[in-house]
Amino acid sequence: MQTPSRQATSPALETVLDAGTLAGTWVLDPPKSSVRLRSTALWGLIPVTGFFRGVSGGGTISPAGQVTGTLTVATASIDTNSTRRDKHLRSSDFFDSATYPDITFTLDSVRPHGERVAVRGALTVRDSSRTMSFDAAAVVRGEDEIQLDAEVETNRADFGMIWNPMHAVSLNNIITVSAVFFKRTPVATDDVLGASGTRES
Repeated sequence: MQTPSRQATSPALETVLDAGTLAGTWVLDPPKSSVRLRSTALWGLIPVTGFFRGVSGGGTISPAGQVTGTLTVATASIDTNSTRRDKHLRSSDFFDSATYPDITFTLDSVRPHGERVAVRGALTVRDSSRTMSFDAAAVVRGEDEIQLDAEVETNRADFGMIWNPMHAVSLNNIITVSAVFFKRTPVATDDVLGASGTRES
């Protein structure tokens, strides 16, 4: 995970949002992004960590600086370095990947403050949604790349995942997100239409 530099944190983001230079459509860059989770088992004695191999998302920034977007992870892509555990996590005891293939965070607002940004949105897991607010570090690289890094604590029981025999497994999970977005360049008319004005095949 990359560490934001002081000169590229949220004061710069606030400035460019107000200036409208970031307005447009943004797309998540999966190779540069990650969604990881960690919890504990056996009454807190054994740490459990993992990540999702399938991550996608995107959003828009209006000329006025309003930000909306989504981040989606494929539940079946969970990888905790244990085939048996991963199979259990995909089952109906946890993610129920066959029925609910995606976990989605829908972004409602981003508000720069100090050297960070306040993020607000809704996390949807197994068709249950919860409003979440948290801080994130923000890095703006030129006018075509933005990185958001955040760590969020969730309780899986809030989303119907209550499997916990003998109370040996923690219900609390820490989700660590590093999301890098690049600006989608509009397709020029000349790239779409031929010289005669007709669409090229």
